[in-house]
Amino acid sequence: MKIESMVLGAVATNCYFVINEETKETIVIDPADRADRILEKASAEGLSLKAVFLTHGHADHMLAVPELREKTGIPVYASQAEEKLLADPNQNLSLGLFGKSLSLKADVLTEDGQELEAAGMKFRVLFTPGHTPGGCCYYNQEENVLFSGDTLFCGSVGRTDFPGGSMGTLVRSIGEKLMPLPDETRVYPGHQEETTIGAERRYNPYLRSF
Repeated sequence: MKIESMVLGAVATNCYFVINEETKETIVIDPADRADRILEKASAEGLSLKAVFLTHGHADHMLAVPELREKTGIPVYASQAEEKLLADPNQNLSLGLFGKSLSLKADVLTEDGQELEAAGMKFRVLFTPGHTPGGCCYYNQEENVLFSGDTLFCGSVGRTDFPGGSMGTLVRSIGEKLMPLPDETRVYPGHQEETTIGAERRYNPYLRSF
């Protein structure tokens, strides 16, 4: 597995390319914006895009999805509990923050603990509501990497003042689903720099009880 990223969109969202080094098959996690740049990168590096994984349904993590679907036909995965937010331009912030009406329907709706296989790689879905009602993270045990979206950041957690957010739910989600992971687990968040579970356990002020 090789992980590359691009920072895209108005609020500097991390869009990740999870690449199978043997085949160049690739999962795109949270295609935030600028489908043209995503496709240019794939073409330049010979990447074969096989799936889009969404950590949650806020527009700043999925504005490029419609064009990627149109150009490549790749399936979109998202948590079943996020279905309503994905479809509602008011709740997913596409209208309020970006002036665009985006209503999205995932091709594959996932559940907590579900094992996914795409591009020859396996991920476990960890349901982590709080930032949104249906937020989730994707964990690859073999490589010990976690894509946390806006659930967990380096030294912080996701904001909870958007529709359906709850700080109590978010911290509980992190404690129950992410803190049991090994300290050396590399965490790739939706914004800013990467971290590890161990570092967040020790230094994140929101997680002192864990």
